[in-house]
Amino acid sequence: MKSEPDTFSIDDLAARPNRIEPWDGVRNYQVRNMFRDQMKVGDTAFFYHSNCEVPGIYGVMTIASPAYIDPTQFEQGHHHYDPKSRPDQPRWLLVDVKYRRKWKRPVSLATLKDNADALAGLQVIAKGNRLSVMPVRPEHWAAICALAGEKP
Repeated sequence: MKSEPDTFSIDDLAARPNRIEPWDGVRNYQVRNMFRDQMKVGDTAFFYHSNCEVPGIYGVMTIASPAYIDPTQFEQGHHHYDPKSRPDQPRWLLVDVKYRRKWKRPVSLATLKDNADALAGLQVIAKGNRLSVMPVRPEHWAAICALAGEKP
């Protein structure tokens, strides 16, 4: 799950009450469907910093809630407001995430790309992939944790 660290970082998540925060503002139907149909409470996710000096995976969090309606879609003036979404027909969902740990050694995007053979099929290193949330296969999870010097 990607976030720009100047907007919301893994350190911000660690500082939240109970270390939990709604992952709001996703405005992509494919990701919305992942929230709704695939993510379950207790699933783990990488916290990826994007659009920064060293983009990459900085730690791990868990999914702390089932998908529910993202209230920011209805808040006029909010940067996630969607004028086409209505309370009786909401378009967007979110999940709560819970901080698990920050890695001592992040795994940069460059490192991920340098290990493309071992990570073949990992969406974040595929050309043209712009999704903010992407599935990670178990073998990729283990390989990425190893690159960070962390246990899966």
